[in-house]
Order: sequence, then C-alpha cells, then structure tokens
Amino acid sequence: MITHIQGKLTEKNPTHVVIDCNGVGYMLNISLHTYSQLPDGELLKLYTHLQVKEDSHTLYGFSSIGEREVFRLLISVSGIGSSIARTMLSSLTPKQLREGIASGDVALIQSVKGIGAKTAQRVILDLKDKILKIYDIDDVSMPQGNTNKDEALSALEVLGFVKKQAERVVDKIMIGHPDADVETIIKQALKNL
Repeated sequence: MITHIQGKLTEKNPTHVVIDCNGVGYMLNISLHTYSQLPDGELLKLYTHLQVKEDSHTLYGFSSIGEREVFRLLISVSGIGSSIARTMLSSLTPKQLREGIASGDVALIQSVKGIGAKTAQRVILDLKDKILKIYDIDDVSMPQGNTNKDEALSALEVLGFVKKQAERVVDKIMIGHPDADVETIIKQALKNL
C-alpha cells in the first residue's frame, strides 16, 4: 500500500526514524544497515513495508529496494517474524544474507542472535532457490568449501545423532563421493548410523 516515504528527517535512532511528509510524521522501524546508510541531510527517502496486524499497523523503512526484498523473503519463512528479520538485517548486510543463503552457509545465518540451527536451516531450505532465481546468483560460483558436508552434519545433528559418530560416517561417504549433494550424503549416512 505505501511503497516509499520521502520527506524531512525529524528524528533519527538506530531502531527507528521519523519522517515528516507534508506535516504528517511517519515512524519507520529500521535495521542497523539502513541506519548506517542514512544521509546527513534532512531530506530522506525510504522504501517501506507496511505490516498490518489485528492490533497494529507497523511501517518498516529500508535504504534500498534490495534490502526490502530480502526482508520480505525472510518474513515469508515460517518462524521468522518482522523483528527477527530486522535483527538479521542489522547483523548482516543484505548482500551477506543473500550470499549466505545461496551458498547454504548455516553457520553464517546462525551467527545472528536468536537464530538456532533449525531456523537457519529452514531459512536456507525455503529461500535458497528463490534467491538464486531472483538475484541470478550462479550456484556454482558460490564458494562451496565443504558446505554440503557441513549441512548434512547439522541436519543429522538435528535428527538426534551424535556429532562425532555422524562426522565419521559422513567423512567416509565424502571420501567415496567427494561431489555428493547434501541429500545423498544424508541418505547414505542414515543407512550407516
């Protein structure tokens, strides 16, 4: 409904700003990333997302359309509300989040305060394909390292297997099939655990 607000910056805080637009002050919740992008001048334009709930209407402001898109993708994930999405955008830049999700970097997503292993995996599972498609990130160009192994290990841990035992089994699988995808590693590991 409200796609952007442009006006005079009347209040500036790390968590929110107030923009005076023709005599009406709009309070917009912002991330630390947007806060760091705010110009020193008085005139300001922020892209917005309006969240309508039963008991409140909340405006979120973003310095770029790209950051707003990442926010919208994050809140589409079950278990990720607007406050967690804002925390994620405060801890990591939109680019870091996009690349972390695209490369399946569970540790990076989990580095955000309040994000556990299961939530980090759900974010990656739900958004990886969308991010690769929307931002046209080449899956092959992402640093692979041994993310398949790491992802498989954390999935097995979530399933309740002991880390050391799972690691031994996954290492054996990786020796035989170094380019195996996560699904294959997990299936093979489940047969051997």
